[in-house]
Amino acid sequence: MSLAAATNENLANISNTLIYSSMAVYTLAFFAHIAEWVFGSRSKVGRTAAALTGPAIADSTVKVQVAQNAGGTAVLERPRIVTRSAAGTRDVPDGPGAAGGTFKGDLWGRIAVSLTVVAFAVQAGGVVARAASVQRAPWGNMYEFSITFSTVAVGAYLVLLALRKNVRWIGLLLITTVLLDLGIATTTLYTDSDQLVPALHSYWLWIHVSTAIICGAVFYLGAVGTLLYLFRDSYENKLAGGGTPGRFASSVLERLPSAKSLDTFSYRINAAVFPLWTFTIIAGAIWAGDAWGRYWGWDPKEVWSFITWVAYACYLHARATAGWKGRKAAYLALIAFGCWLFNYYGVNIFVTGKHSYAGV
Repeated sequence: MSLAAATNENLANISNTLIYSSMAVYTLAFFAHIAEWVFGSRSKVGRTAAALTGPAIADSTVKVQVAQNAGGTAVLERPRIVTRSAAGTRDVPDGPGAAGGTFKGDLWGRIAVSLTVVAFAVQAGGVVARAASVQRAPWGNMYEFSITFSTVAVGAYLVLLALRKNVRWIGLLLITTVLLDLGIATTTLYTDSDQLVPALHSYWLWIHVSTAIICGAVFYLGAVGTLLYLFRDSYENKLAGGGTPGRFASSVLERLPSAKSLDTFSYRINAAVFPLWTFTIIAGAIWAGDAWGRYWGWDPKEVWSFITWVAYACYLHARATAGWKGRKAAYLALIAFGCWLFNYYGVNIFVTGKHSYAGV
């Protein structure tokens, strides 16, 4: 074995070690998030059911007592911050978040985020080591795509946290699916480091595949928000109708942002990344023209990429149509993300086409 080959093999082993190490740290973050929700659920401070079932409070005020140096008190008034669902419908305040208004819950949440940062750094190191071992972009097969995809998804989540967005409620579900993704990647999709076929030796690999990964990761965050919106919307509707949700539902769903906030979050995420998905398809067509002499050949991957584009376009159009806002538009968003998932897993594994040469 040559020195270069031995070096590449060592780098591949380092990459595998880092990926498995990140899974261990993600597991610790998973349990920390569980503790965050468990301890937060024990607090009555975190319960907002009374606010949800009460009258409209958009114009109400809360009184805050401030101690004065003279020993007396003054009463200050400030508007209560609420999220308006829609004209003529309920006004619902956002829930207190994953921590549920408790010090202990918030502490575990901060620990979970800190562990997520460490796991992200370790996993990113594994992706870089994989790239160094093959001396190319680490996106030549499904294993490499999967480990990079989950890295970018966690990175996007951490960026939102760094921008002080209230998205820590995504943490538990995100870490759970990241562990699932890495488990499938390391057990079922794993492929030894190898060079690419000649058709993939192009700078378009860096452009086309990297944007596809970014789009998928951000679409995933949007899908999480959409799914939670459906649950939270049902919860609010039940409360508005005088129903009594179960104890578990109340404990979890009352601490999420309002249905309107979740719906807006998902819409903004999907709308922001949709132009990049359009560019991804265009870049793939240009690369196909260079590699295969045609821009479009109705290859299964091309077809499902276009179907995914159409599905998200329908969702965005539905949001601008009065009769399709809310739950109907949310169902379209989930269908669109389902098309993206099938384009990745279904087409790559079960359908034969020009994109099948890399195997899994």
